[in-house]
Amino acid sequence: MQMFERTEILSSIAGQIAERKAVLAAGSSCGLVAKCAALGGADMLVVYSTGLSRLMGLPTSRIGDSNARTLELGAEIRNVVSSVPVIGGVEAWDPLRLDLDALLDKFWAAGFSGVINYPTISTMGEKWRDRRGRVGLGFERELEMIAAACKKNMFSLAYVASAEDAKAMANVGADCIVAHVGATRGGLVGHEQGQSIQEAIRRINDINAAARSVRSDVILLCHGGAVAEPQDTVEVYRSTQCVGFVGASSIERIPIERAVKAAAEEFKAVSLPRH
Repeated sequence: MQMFERTEILSSIAGQIAERKAVLAAGSSCGLVAKCAALGGADMLVVYSTGLSRLMGLPTSRIGDSNARTLELGAEIRNVVSSVPVIGGVEAWDPLRLDLDALLDKFWAAGFSGVINYPTISTMGEKWRDRRGRVGLGFERELEMIAAACKKNMFSLAYVASAEDAKAMANVGADCIVAHVGATRGGLVGHEQGQSIQEAIRRINDINAAARSVRSDVILLCHGGAVAEPQDTVEVYRSTQCVGFVGASSIERIPIERAVKAAAEEFKAVSLPRH
């Protein structure tokens, strides 16, 4: 089983940036999506348990045991893709897996060359955050998980929805800070929120500035909200310090919805001959 060391992934990202190519981390929750994303040039594949809900035709939702599902998905993805790193979404505040070192070892053994803190409390609002934090299963666990990954020399991405969380994640050593500006809009079950691309860019810049105030070497990526289509990233790259995009619904839901619908329409448009 081919694995990718942290330095190898960072070197590849640096090479892409040097060639003025945007970095793409493609959400992939089944073998077919992973295979096609890799063939399309994705620099890494990101496996989220929530991707299963997208493939079920549902809005992005957390279903069941997140870590167990992600670990199971790893085998399917790795079975058909070996050319790019596979990153696993880790629910760091899982009360059934309090030993983060052991959990990270399981992800590595399952073929994940890196991790990302997802599902993340950073996006869940203060009420949920405070409730989890009181019992020791809050955002601090996500910080501990990323710090533990760094000690194990595992590549890490960190979703953050605020400047404060960006500072904290940069401080514990996350390789990439991913500005998460909301659930992805568009498609059949997307979140049709009123956020404009200008508002998304403002939030991204706040998060990026906070991360860079801690570490100048942190890699800046973006995800979600009004940043849903390739053309949206054009403006983001022009107006922020982001060098890449992390896509979930933008990779494994919206394109599939369009392609299958279009194929069905084309087949139905064929008339039977008159005999």
